Amino acid sequence: MGIIVNLDVMMAKRKMSLTDLAGKVDITLANLSILKNNKAKAVRFSTLEAICRELNCQPGDILQYEEDEEENT
Repeated sequence: MGIIVNLDVMMAKRKMSLTDLAGKVDITLANLSILKNNKAKAVRFSTLEAICRELNCQPGDILQYEEDEEENT
């Protein structure tokens, strides 16, 4: 699985909508949605920093690593 994005969890905890966060972070709604739905291939540190600033959280609150099951066998 690799990197899991838990952006939706932090947004729910902070009671912030995707539209609100996109406006505050200055990212398109479409790109933020791709990130939230774990479809992004990369994220800029400047974007991650802005998200963490607006959600008042740490990168580890949003990103999580899980080993692929194939690597364990």
